[in-house]
Amino acid sequence: MKYMLLICRDEPAWDRLSAAERQRIYDDSVKLADELTARGQYLGGSPLAPSSSATSVRVRDGKRLVTDGPFAETREQLGGYMIVEVRDVDEAVDIAARIPLARTSTVEVRLLREGPPA
Repeated sequence: MKYMLLICRDEPAWDRLSAAERQRIYDDSVKLADELTARGQYLGGSPLAPSSSATSVRVRDGKRLVTDGPFAETREQLGGYMIVEVRDVDEAVDIAARIPLARTSTVEVRLLREGPPA
C-alpha cells in the first residue's frame, strides 16, 4: 500500500528556529529517508517552498480564478511530503511519527488511490 505523508508545518514557528535547529531537522529527515530507501519503502518526497510562494487556481463557471497564496487559510501550511510503501496504515503512522517535523507540526497520512475512481 502506498501512502502520502503530508507534512503541515507552522511556518511562523519554523521561522523562529535557529539555523542549527533547522539543519538538525533537515539532517534527521535525510537519515529517515535514507533508512526507508534502504528498506525499499521510500518512493519520493520533497520539502516545499513557503506558502507565500504558492498560487491557487480554481475554475468556476468556466472562468479561471488565480490568487496568490495557499488555498487553505490555516495556521499550518503544507511544507512537504513523503510517499512510502508499507503493509498497512499502522506502519504508515509509525513512519509519520518519526518525521522530525511531527514534533512541532502535523503529519497527515493519506492512502494513495491507484487506478480509476471507485
